[in-house]
Amino acid sequence: MIQVGQLAPDFEALAAFEEDIFKVRLSDYRKKKYVILFFYPLDFTFVCPTEITSFDDYFDTFSDLDTEILGISVDSEFSHLTWLDTEREYGGIGLLNYPLVSDLTKEISKSYNVLLDSGVALRGLFIIDKDGIIQYSTITNLSVGRSVEETLRILQAIQYVNNNPDESCPADWVPGEKTIQNEF
Repeated sequence: MIQVGQLAPDFEALAAFEEDIFKVRLSDYRKKKYVILFFYPLDFTFVCPTEITSFDDYFDTFSDLDTEILGISVDSEFSHLTWLDTEREYGGIGLLNYPLVSDLTKEISKSYNVLLDSGVALRGLFIIDKDGIIQYSTITNLSVGRSVEETLRILQAIQYVNNNPDESCPADWVPGEKTIQNEF
């Protein structure tokens, strides 16, 4: 079972982005970017598009923080492509600024311990640093959406302490607020 502080399980899979399908390998981001890796149950559902489009709304902010976003579900790359090609007012999500990864084999979901017996993934979210280490994880049930703003805040705290190893961020810390000096 994976845990925070461990190397994120690598994977290579097909992904849909814009109007194309290509291979994504998690390890290609090592030494280059932080990664927000989030799992969602299925395309064309109810809660999923609210999260996916919310991450897209914050894409530039994450990009400015040297962070890539990867969404993953057990749908095929063709289902992702169709969903991306469908406008939001017609039940789609429209084109995004980041790829949707296909986990049709369910191997990625298994390796991140988010796969349910029913064959869909729970809402898992993992923040992975540039060394490929999982710095944060959260898993919620199917009907509970995540806060993109909280994901952004946690990412900023992780990046702050990575750059300032003698400091810690207290609860509800946001950039510009006081930190705690480590004395150990």
